[in-house]
Amino acid sequence: MNTKKSHEVQAMSELICSIADYCGLKQIIDVGSGKGYLSSFLSLKYGLNVYGIDSSNTNTHGAKERNRKLKKHWNLYHPQSRADATGLALEMPKELKVPKGVECKGDAESMQRSRLGNQDLSATDVLPDFSGSAISIIRKQQKNLLAQPAEEENLYFEDAFSLIDFLPVDAIEPTSSQVQTTEKSGLRKERRNTTSKARDSSMYSPLTSFITADSQLHDIIEDLEDCLMVGLHTCGDLAPSTLRIFTSKAEVKGVCSVGCCYHLLSEEFENQHKDRYAKENWGFPMCHYLKEERWCCGRNSRMSACLALERVAVGQGLPTESLFYRAVLQNIIKDYYGISKCEQHVGKMYSKCSSFLEYVRMSLKKLGLDESKVSEETIMDYYEKYKPRMNELEAFNMLKVVLAPCIETLILLDRLCYLKEQDGVAWSALVKLFDPVQSPRCYAVIALKNQGDRG
Repeated sequence: MNTKKSHEVQAMSELICSIADYCGLKQIIDVGSGKGYLSSFLSLKYGLNVYGIDSSNTNTHGAKERNRKLKKHWNLYHPQSRADATGLALEMPKELKVPKGVECKGDAESMQRSRLGNQDLSATDVLPDFSGSAISIIRKQQKNLLAQPAEEENLYFEDAFSLIDFLPVDAIEPTSSQVQTTEKSGLRKERRNTTSKARDSSMYSPLTSFITADSQLHDIIEDLEDCLMVGLHTCGDLAPSTLRIFTSKAEVKGVCSVGCCYHLLSEEFENQHKDRYAKENWGFPMCHYLKEERWCCGRNSRMSACLALERVAVGQGLPTESLFYRAVLQNIIKDYYGISKCEQHVGKMYSKCSSFLEYVRMSLKKLGLDESKVSEETIMDYYEKYKPRMNELEAFNMLKVVLAPCIETLILLDRLCYLKEQDGVAWSALVKLFDPVQSPRCYAVIALKNQGDRG
């Protein structure tokens, strides 16, 4: 894994493990599992029974092969079981270590009260920053829990992300703490024994299936039991579909979902002047308030929501020249081919080209357009004509970057409010789980069902 993926997998897996312990679950369903990075880590490091579901057969076969190779070396190089992992510092890139004097952002002053329609989001809905920089502080907080009153002992776990750090008091039923503690200890002991044994192939099972909100999990997983559904950067509609499956399926007791690719979301009220195809479960909006308001973002706004403000703020600027190339190309295609909208995409052509002329030639070829219509001289004339306006383009895109968090927040709060509208959901919140410079889509939507629904 590269540095970004390693950061995401380690941080998210510890949180998932803690949630699984709290809910008393052993089965994890990883939707949109891709190459199986998260699934493999959850099964090998924490001894969880993981089903990784992806729509691509290529990804499924690749994940199986990768997991086979990992298992071959895991026991040799990672002999520590989950029991040994307690207290170990989570290995993060050096640049993400906690600077001296930095405090956890989970204090009361950093919690802001938000409102979306009639939905009140209290301080318990806005969670501490669980990126790598907060991990050492969280561990210190856990040590302090030993001095907590007896009635809170049932909230203490031995994981890096203890739910005591963000669960509201009323999310826990007032049952006997001794019984709860005994049960949790037994669960942890059982899990340790599992992880200390040689792992067989059944602990991580990659499956191929296209997941929608209407998917029947029993048809995909034969031995389905009470489980936790997770997703690391689930693309487009897969993120809202994951939340809908959580609310509708009794077996799914909790959910931890990090979405991405907002531009691929389906919108119910987009292009309202056209005949819209029949669809019940739209990607946006989800909550009643925005549905009643017939709220619409539009593709351009959703594209903007995918931009990375934090990266730009630390000097990792926008690719202005590549954006300029594409904008000028669009004008050439419009003027010479009469095409204003095209279903095909140029993709990452810029990195493959040494000049604007080569970029245009290769792009036209990829789009299947007749290159002879436009001479080299004409192409360069377009370049010289628009070059003085490159600063305007950069300013426009910087404005989009500044507005990006507003649009992303709207989409995320829509998902959170949807969960709060559901009767069976006991608790739900947004967690800033990753470092936003490392991983711009850093927010996880987490929810747990009522105690009675969790057995």
